[in-house]
Amino acid sequence: MKWKAVARSAIGTSHQKQGIVCQDYGKYCIFDDVIVGAVADGAGSAKYSDVGSKLAVETVIKYLGRISEYLQKRKRCWQNISQEFSQTEADKLFTKTVKKVIVELGKQAAKRDYSVNDLACTLLVFVATPDWVAAMQIGDGFIVRRSQESEYELLFQPDKGEFANETTFITSTNALKDMRVKVIPKKQEFICASTDGLEKVAIRLSDWKPFLPFFKPLEEYLHESVNPKEDKYLIEFLNSERLNSRTDDDKTLLLCLFDRE
Repeated sequence: MKWKAVARSAIGTSHQKQGIVCQDYGKYCIFDDVIVGAVADGAGSAKYSDVGSKLAVETVIKYLGRISEYLQKRKRCWQNISQEFSQTEADKLFTKTVKKVIVELGKQAAKRDYSVNDLACTLLVFVATPDWVAAMQIGDGFIVRRSQESEYELLFQPDKGEFANETTFITSTNALKDMRVKVIPKKQEFICASTDGLEKVAIRLSDWKPFLPFFKPLEEYLHESVNPKEDKYLIEFLNSERLNSRTDDDKTLLLCLFDRE
């Protein structure tokens, strides 16, 4: 039994036409039965948002890569982590994580002599074991999961402001206030984190329900792939003409499957 995962990003056709780099970034790390994942979408109005999104995700992975130490401080055996986080613990952990990211973005801005708002990005993070998942979200994008006992579930409704393309960024003054955190104490099978470029093809906006024909083939792909990190299926999917005809934004997918077979 083990986690299988893959993270891929693709530049949107609108960015290609404008000569703009991909402003999305996603990454994960696996150790024992724990997986940590993060995705970020740089603000289109921010001059160096591609730098900000990558730095935010890399900081999360580096910081939460020490979660084994965190669990040990709670006097739990690293091999026995089936008891889930409490909501309070998750709130504290993700608050510390976000504050760490904000500090690193501030350092980068000072080093390069530009405004921290030039690094603006959304941020979605999760920590999962086979028995529970704790997740947070600042801004739009989505995290969808499926357990043994349930169908695909959207953890948070994407944060949309009053106007089009408006959302909360990690550099916003209200970022921590608007951060949403959830703990799901169920046996995890599949987790998908994505930036907002795929929202309208993956989520039914009328009731915010995950679109089964989008997620089921992706989960089946992970089941069937021997080494998803090495094959080209996901990047070809993200760059496909069929998908680009429905969205012209940058696209990032982080897919995780706990293979119990």
